[in-house]
Amino acid sequence: MKPAFSVIFLTTLIGAGQGLFLAFYSAEWLVTLNMLPAASSDHSIEAALLTFALMTAGLVASFFHLGHPERAWRAAAMWRTSWLSREVIALPLAMGTVFVFALLRLFDIDLHVAMLGKVALSLSTLVGFVAVLAIIALFACTAMIYASLKFLRQWHSPLTVLNFFLMGSASGFTLAALLAVVHQAGHFGYFSGMAIFLTLSALISRLASLSRNRRLRSPTTLQSAIGVHHPHIRQIAQGAMGGSFNTRAFMHTYGPAVVLFARRFFLLAGFAVPLLLLFISNADSLLLCSLALLLQFLGLLTERWYFFIEAEHPQNVYYQMIS
Repeated sequence: MKPAFSVIFLTTLIGAGQGLFLAFYSAEWLVTLNMLPAASSDHSIEAALLTFALMTAGLVASFFHLGHPERAWRAAAMWRTSWLSREVIALPLAMGTVFVFALLRLFDIDLHVAMLGKVALSLSTLVGFVAVLAIIALFACTAMIYASLKFLRQWHSPLTVLNFFLMGSASGFTLAALLAVVHQAGHFGYFSGMAIFLTLSALISRLASLSRNRRLRSPTTLQSAIGVHHPHIRQIAQGAMGGSFNTRAFMHTYGPAVVLFARRFFLLAGFAVPLLLLFISNADSLLLCSLALLLQFLGLLTERWYFFIEAEHPQNVYYQMIS
């Protein structure tokens, strides 16, 4: 498949934002349950606004993928059957609830509205819980856009959903660890520890998908592609005098060396090196955490590029050669 750079930025940016909100909201609950010490200052507002900014940036990037951006609202019409339509609904819902959460905290208009045992629940906590549900739904919808495509066998796997969730969460927790270093407010150990766990889990999951995809064998042949079952068929032309939409949208022109370099780069920059940097960093390691976040984001951008390159569209069995 040909990489869609607007979609690459969409999925990586909103993934980091989703992971960042999950990081701070989970830390808040652990403090409430006395499983983490309270931070010296509250930066949940900053985290929520940064989450909103990352999601907004991803949403803006996605518009460059549309032929008619003014008709984008119509994408939500098929929510009963389309994962893309469900994503179009889940993304604004997640953005809206995160923004409301930030406003409640920013203007200090929070109210205690419920009790959970001995724990008092505030309005912002409940809004944050709805935001978490929307974020999880958004992870599922975004991943299922690709995992639901049976004819793209490299994507049609539960590993696709798992990878989207783990990689987005890992980058978000890495960003949370950097914010903890910048503000010296505490919880660095929790954020960095979870970032290490999620990055390692994402590495294992991505290696599993790479191994699975290498073992795939195409059920489509040149004979089945053109409906002629003679045992000896040699293709000498594409069937057109030049390129077409099919060749532009579903084929890439990158050589094997470029693809191999991209795979090695994202495994190192997106997973291995950030793991090492996070492991040796501490609450004062601004340079190490910044470098870990930068490399991880570049690695995940490359991984998402490779994700598209890796998929083999069945139509390309027919569109093999230019006339």
